Amino acid sequence: MPTNKKTTTKPKSLVGERIVLRPFARKDLPHTLRWYKDPEMRELIGEAEPITRSKAEKWYKGVCADKDRMWYAIVLKDGNRVVGEAGLLHMFKPWRSTDMTVIIGEKGAWGKGYGTDAGHLLLDLAFTKLRIHRVSIGVVSSNKRAMRYWKGLGFKKEGVQRDAHMWAGEYDDFVMMSILENEYKS
Repeated sequence: MPTNKKTTTKPKSLVGERIVLRPFARKDLPHTLRWYKDPEMRELIGEAEPITRSKAEKWYKGVCADKDRMWYAIVLKDGNRVVGEAGLLHMFKPWRSTDMTVIIGEKGAWGKGYGTDAGHLLLDLAFTKLRIHRVSIGVVSSNKRAMRYWKGLGFKKEGVQRDAHMWAGEYDDFVMMSILENEYKS
């Protein structure tokens, strides 16, 4: 019997070489809370304040309800340990565009290629399965590691928001970058 209920597309797990992107779950919130309380992490990703449990719960409910966002926990295949989060957000199907984020929150997991694996999985999802044309990101310009990371995935600088980020009383630029489907496929 046909039903008139709307169905929302839930993100499915994506399997990479050394990581799995699995749909973000409430059980992952303690990781996010810990990462976003770390001043160094917040400075690197442009987060102004530590997150509280109530704000994290509200954010999680928003992620679950937002049809224009797919959010994942980055989980190591070896040991099943959560080391970060990643996602597509602000997906706007009429323009075939989306924003993307990849955050390795566990400092011991930095520089090991997990973020690159996650980035390739998300770009493949965006361009191959979701038929997105343009993926964009914004990076705090002083985060040199992130700038190298995004360039390594094929993103190109397209503009600068001058003095758009402030940390410890100092302003920093926010660099806007993007990659198009033809650039990804080549």
